[in-house]
Amino acid sequence: MNRRHFLKGLVSTSYVVLSGASVLAPLNALAASGAKSKDGWLTTGTHFGAFKIKRKNGVIDQVKPFDLDKYPTDMINGIKGLVYNPSRVRYPMVRLDFLLNGHKSDTTQRGDFRFVRVTWDKALNLLKDSLDEVQTKYGPSGLHAGQTGWRATGQLHSSTSHMQRAIGMHGNFVKKIGDYSTGAGQTIMPYILGSTEVYAQGTSWPLILEESKTIILWSNDPYKNLQVGWNAETHESFAYLAQLKEKVKQGKIRVISIDPVVTKTQKYLGCEQLYVNPQTDVALMLGIAHEMVTKGLHDKKFIDGYSLGFDRFLPYLLGESDGVAKTPEWASNISGVSPEIIRDLANVMTKGRTQLMMGWCIQRQQHGEQPYWMAAVLATMIGQIGLPGGGISYGHHYSGIGVPSSGAAAPGAFPRNLDADQKPLFDSNDFKGASSTIPVARWIDAIMEPGKTIDANGSKVTFPDIKMMVFSGNNPWNHHQDRNKMKLAFQKLECVVTIDMNWTATCRFSDIVLPACTTLERNDIDVYGSYANRGILAMHKMVEPLFESLSDFEIFTRFAAVMGKEKEYTRDMSEEDWLKKLYKDCKKANDGKFDMPDFDTFWKDGYVHFGEGKPWTRHADFREDPEINPLGTPSGLIEIFSRKIAQFGYDDCPGHPTWMEKTERSHGGPGSNTFPVWMQSCHPDKRLHSQMCESKEYRETYTVKGREPVYLSPEDAKSRGIKDGDIVRVFNDRGQLLAGAVISDSFPKGIIRIHEGAWYGPVGKDGSKEGGAEIGALCSYGDPNTLTQDIGTSKLAQACAAYTCLVEFEKFRGKIPQVSSFDGPVETLI
Repeated sequence: MNRRHFLKGLVSTSYVVLSGASVLAPLNALAASGAKSKDGWLTTGTHFGAFKIKRKNGVIDQVKPFDLDKYPTDMINGIKGLVYNPSRVRYPMVRLDFLLNGHKSDTTQRGDFRFVRVTWDKALNLLKDSLDEVQTKYGPSGLHAGQTGWRATGQLHSSTSHMQRAIGMHGNFVKKIGDYSTGAGQTIMPYILGSTEVYAQGTSWPLILEESKTIILWSNDPYKNLQVGWNAETHESFAYLAQLKEKVKQGKIRVISIDPVVTKTQKYLGCEQLYVNPQTDVALMLGIAHEMVTKGLHDKKFIDGYSLGFDRFLPYLLGESDGVAKTPEWASNISGVSPEIIRDLANVMTKGRTQLMMGWCIQRQQHGEQPYWMAAVLATMIGQIGLPGGGISYGHHYSGIGVPSSGAAAPGAFPRNLDADQKPLFDSNDFKGASSTIPVARWIDAIMEPGKTIDANGSKVTFPDIKMMVFSGNNPWNHHQDRNKMKLAFQKLECVVTIDMNWTATCRFSDIVLPACTTLERNDIDVYGSYANRGILAMHKMVEPLFESLSDFEIFTRFAAVMGKEKEYTRDMSEEDWLKKLYKDCKKANDGKFDMPDFDTFWKDGYVHFGEGKPWTRHADFREDPEINPLGTPSGLIEIFSRKIAQFGYDDCPGHPTWMEKTERSHGGPGSNTFPVWMQSCHPDKRLHSQMCESKEYRETYTVKGREPVYLSPEDAKSRGIKDGDIVRVFNDRGQLLAGAVISDSFPKGIIRIHEGAWYGPVGKDGSKEGGAEIGALCSYGDPNTLTQDIGTSKLAQACAAYTCLVEFEKFRGKIPQVSSFDGPVETLI
């Protein structure tokens, strides 16, 4: 028997674990054995907040909130589990058949979880060889290294910067535009209000608390989502929410949460909740606008002076252009909100100062551009844009937006791009007629249909013929839609490389997996408060990297050395040199404004404080003088009707906000006869997207029999014979998953919730994790994107539309398979 046939026989009969640490070896013991650092309390920052962490015998012993954090999140209890968990990627690993056959491997096996441990030198040389092959055969259009995500905190060890700089030194590649969180919103809003809005600092909370009489939380759950932030989160927003709660109690501010479900924020504030049928918010908004116009409640002076195109929108609103007046009765039939309540909303919003606060989930649906556009029209009709405590915001639930900013300069980051005098090994810009940049959510379509041309934001995008993908600090097998479609697409790729800390599903479906260390296993610096910019944190290394994991800096410095470009990559500087440079540059930028000590003092103290910021009102300068301070729209005004969008001629995004039916909608909408239940897959309460799902002990505090919870109404549960704690199969014609039932009055009939970020854990028909590569495999843990459909919001944004999703569910009665999401691959001996 030749060597290859012997190996195939070995794989088909048994799996041999390599010598050394087994997959489930005690992590604390392994950490202690290699510890080099001194014990004691140290400072660090994470997306979940800043912390003081005590080390004992080289192992993380205690975690407590940073001194300035008065509202720490419960996720503090999961911090140790980010380091010590069985999902860690311990060594460089290569998929078995890829190691045997390289780019000619059997890609239908991708996802079967059979991997072989290799040395770092072997893995990095395989990476270079694969890049060489793709660039030689296909050029830069064959390589996509542009998918990026939340990455770990830290300015030096930014996974995106390191990966793209290092890969860029080898050759050019396909990149993305936009993101999954706000793809539709950030595309439409520059046409309407002149900026993306979703990531812009909003009116300060002190002004809102002082001036607002009514706050509308529209599909917005800040009390849940403000637990995390892009940088180390300060959690100062919770102090303002506590004040808002008191004002609601005293009747000084009326807060209305418009949402299909009762949110965590509504429960905390004790405010009103208004149910609306899922995906029908635009119809409700149109009904409110109709009432404003017919009763003369709208601010004509503001509309005339600060906006453009109301006269083009009005015929549609009144039914003169299409024969359908958007009356409260019309809106009620679609939205499920009574005409009386719609009329009352029109009155409430136009009496006294009203602040509209939009959430992001509302634009992650088919035609997701429309609710954001129509909400801006409502705010314009109310006439309070630019006033403290009035107008509209699109981000008060994100990263502390609304907390007054200190105004200090933040530290820079490790460079993402090549230096001006640097050239890649493969210096080609020939994308063979394809686009070098594609919408972020259309990469699977590109793999499936290379050469296809689509419309996107006024341009034509031609899909490149992607043969290889590189991911770092990014888990697209969490945030993209339709797992079975993804499997088919990945079978067309020749090589997939992932650099990560844990065995995510993205690692499972890769060929080469490189182990990165966690935030707590390397030194760095970070901003304290993404928008508050309250200060700078020293991120002290808590423990030495476990197993053979390395920092991003070290991984790609080694890869640069393989290319003969190590000094070019690092600019001949060490990690310590870079930390000192980033701090020194920040200190220089703040000279004369904010006092900063020398680096050694900062590193010893662990923190530099910039002080409190001053309250600020969004769009105030525009309101004061729209000619001197125009918006970034083509006209400089708020564009209720956009000539530019109208010129695109898109049938799914016309020149003014419009109600359009969805391909899937519950409560009598399309597809509801077959799959009657709307699945809400919003941001989780107990993690950041998929981050912290690996923290085993913390995960066990909210899972149901080891599965992700599925929240459902008592009525739906009773009609299907489901009790609290039962294992439920949720399914549609795209996929199936298992989840644990949590019955709650917060969810009405026909609506369920499964938080996105639940780790995909496919099992085969025999219940084995090796069968996870099968099309139609059952997700054993509860990833909602097993069921969501992979379509664009419209021809404008081509963004994620995960919320347009119908399902059915039933009590699971078969043999319940083990969860396959968290225990790593089957290591195979060669």
